Amino acid sequence: MFKKILIANRGEIACRVIRTARRMGIKTVAVYSDADADALHRREADEAVHIGPPAAAESYLSIERILEACRRTGAEAVHPGYGFLSEKAGFAEALAKAGIAFIGPEPRAIAAMGDKIESKKLAKEAGVSTVPGSLDVIPNADAAVKIAREVGYPVMIKASAGGGGKGMRIARSDAETRDGFRSASNEARSSFADDRVFIEKYVEEPRHIEIQVLGDAHGHVIHLGERECSIQRRHQKVIEESPSPFLDARTRAAMGAQAVALAKAVGYRSAGTVEFIVDKERNFYFLEMNTRLQVEHPVTEMVTGLDLVEWMIRIAAGERLLLKQADVTLDGWAIEARLYAEDPLRGFLPSIGRLVRYAPPEGDGIRVDSGVFEGAEISIHYDPMIAKLVAYGASRTEAIRRLGEALDAFYIRGLSHNVAFLAAVLQKERFAAGRLSTDFIAEEFPHGFAGVEVSADALDLAVAAAASAQRIIAESEARISGQLAGHGRIVPEAWTVAVGGAQHAVMVTRDGAAVTVTRADGRSQRVATLWQPGQPLFRATIDDRPLIFQLDRDGIGFRLTRAGASLAVKVLPPRAAELLLQMPEKQPPDLSRFLLSPMPGLLVSVAVDEGQEVKAGEELAVVEAMKMENVLRAERDGKVAKVRAKAGDSLAVDQVILEFG
Repeated sequence: MFKKILIANRGEIACRVIRTARRMGIKTVAVYSDADADALHRREADEAVHIGPPAAAESYLSIERILEACRRTGAEAVHPGYGFLSEKAGFAEALAKAGIAFIGPEPRAIAAMGDKIESKKLAKEAGVSTVPGSLDVIPNADAAVKIAREVGYPVMIKASAGGGGKGMRIARSDAETRDGFRSASNEARSSFADDRVFIEKYVEEPRHIEIQVLGDAHGHVIHLGERECSIQRRHQKVIEESPSPFLDARTRAAMGAQAVALAKAVGYRSAGTVEFIVDKERNFYFLEMNTRLQVEHPVTEMVTGLDLVEWMIRIAAGERLLLKQADVTLDGWAIEARLYAEDPLRGFLPSIGRLVRYAPPEGDGIRVDSGVFEGAEISIHYDPMIAKLVAYGASRTEAIRRLGEALDAFYIRGLSHNVAFLAAVLQKERFAAGRLSTDFIAEEFPHGFAGVEVSADALDLAVAAAASAQRIIAESEARISGQLAGHGRIVPEAWTVAVGGAQHAVMVTRDGAAVTVTRADGRSQRVATLWQPGQPLFRATIDDRPLIFQLDRDGIGFRLTRAGASLAVKVLPPRAAELLLQMPEKQPPDLSRFLLSPMPGLLVSVAVDEGQEVKAGEELAVVEAMKMENVLRAERDGKVAKVRAKAGDSLAVDQVILEFG
């Protein structure tokens, strides 16, 4: 067994590998760029080596700098995590030449499966079902249109060296094919230094289901069941689970057998994933094989009880895989939600900044994989993931419930994040029923995410929680010493709760260990809580119903957040509430004549000139952030009065790009 390994990665996956290595008694070496000088993975490793500036091409993608870090520290092996160099055959070859073990498959397997075009040819030869399409590299947009017509719309345009949702576009017309070819090629070149793309038939009502495989260097390969990864946005997985609520035993066995056959055909060793697209009739087609650890691997670990990182290390050290296929069982259910620094209310645009508050949830069946900490910064240079939240339960229903409660308790402040959106997905009846597809988000949120609709029940609970919190604050203030005689000693009982455009008169009294909130109609709610002023989570049982609210001070009121819904609540003396109604609302400024950058990023191009007439939907500019291109289009007809930025500029969020006349 290795005595020291280097992790050629960053963030949560580097921390995740460090945890297993530490448990195995193996020393670890972290590498870090200038942007990660204070990163958690650097702190948690036994040693850390600086490898260059923030740009990945000059640090985490530099094979020579990784090799030099190995030489300096005496690392015997390298775990690549996912992304960066994890699927670069040249990296594995360079390590082998230097006498350093690669904790992953052989270079030839990486090369064979890393190229989506070649992998589909190999899959066909191995008897694996494949999607209809053209496997030839497409030279230009005209050729792309010709092929798309032959295959039949809709089609999927995909980067040959792609992954993580980058370099992928769905096209339903010639115009969309031309735009998709350009964008997919550009993203592929930026992310993978390889702009080759190909086209295949887009399967309607598709489900994305993948099979986890594990093989050793002695020819033994097994599969560890499936993961359902159909909840995606822009081809980026959002929520994953194991097992799939869709597969039956026969389909699971058939998919597993084909995945194992493909792995054996390329002499695969280590952990890998064979991805399939599955239609509504349970016909399945090979998509690609990822020759690395997947982001969503924790759900497989939760239901199988296996540590995939440990087995990757053991296999790389030459150990035999002791498990037989018959030994693999899927026990219970696990669901993973990816928490990103992004703003769902602004089209999921990336959000950067400092985690002013970061308090992950804990509890039975809850696992949080993260590479950040309170005070850490999410930068523009890398993936905007904050954490992976995994919930395990004996059943799918229990796993969903635990995940929802954990999202309520995940306290993040300082930047925008997608917790509310994740909560909204879980609340969809279609999700609870397991009727999933890769079109789920597009169909359930056709106009984007505008926040969670607040139900009458949610408003009712918010009134009780806010009134109780105000009572506890008033009691705390009444106990403060050093006040003038007779001042602040009486705790008021009559309050008005203003929320959701309505006012609720309540009487709030102490009932032993609990607070009782009584409405004007005589209805009472009993709120039992140990909450104290200043605590971010208001945990309470309201009429025997356990709940968690995130509670923040918001001016003279509170902001309560639960189940994805965020409510501004004011609890005031009755007279103050009357005055509040008389105050005019402040109107936001009109910015409709400006095109603003929706995120921090690089202005790739400006498609219009000053004085030019534009039509609604016409491309105005392209902004790149975190290696993803975002096309900004005109929302209405107009005339460009002034261009305020040029291609190559670094933009701040809401920076003016151009002005309309």
